[in-house]
Amino acid sequence: MVSGLIGRKVGMTQAYDAAGNAVPLTVIKAGPCTVVQLKTKAKDGYDALQMGLVEERPVKKPTKARQGHFVKSGSPVLRVLREIAFEGQAKEGEQFFVDVFKAGEKVHVTGTSKGKGFAGVVKRHHFAGGDAAHGSMFHRAPGSIGASSYPSRVVRGLRMGGRMGGDRVTVRNLKVFEADRENNLLMVEGAVPGPKGAYVLITKA
Repeated sequence: MVSGLIGRKVGMTQAYDAAGNAVPLTVIKAGPCTVVQLKTKAKDGYDALQMGLVEERPVKKPTKARQGHFVKSGSPVLRVLREIAFEGQAKEGEQFFVDVFKAGEKVHVTGTSKGKGFAGVVKRHHFAGGDAAHGSMFHRAPGSIGASSYPSRVVRGLRMGGRMGGDRVTVRNLKVFEADRENNLLMVEGAVPGPKGAYVLITKA
């Protein structure tokens, strides 16, 4: 059985569990995903499936090279491809649906976090900042960034202000609340990276 699917974040909602507690849910349109290419240990050095997410909107004006990649699997040109670890038997052109996940099991969700633009150290690295009094002159500054005499430079990797967000993030061990095969919707408890419409990779924990 395949260990994951590609999906697109639809948004967030909430539902109630058996005890009557409100549970925050992220709704993901997961699959159907088509196997585009088989990676084998003999040929590629590892076993995996290259899968593509089947979407309503086709790819406009795909290049000939991109078209040629999809000919063997028999699928139309797909916009989003990901590699997923796989053990067992599969064939190119085979499709997998959201029912590979079951309610109650844990999954990891990987995506690109929202870009926040340039941010200072208080927001970006949770620095405490200085005294808020009128005369302190030190409110949200980073403080010392290195000694003067030695090493007379700023050491590599020092936490400073800079561009925040837009990073590859994996949220681990989210619980599957429901897998709706009819509408290809997967509901997981909690939040996942990225804005609405962002592509994510869901894998079994």
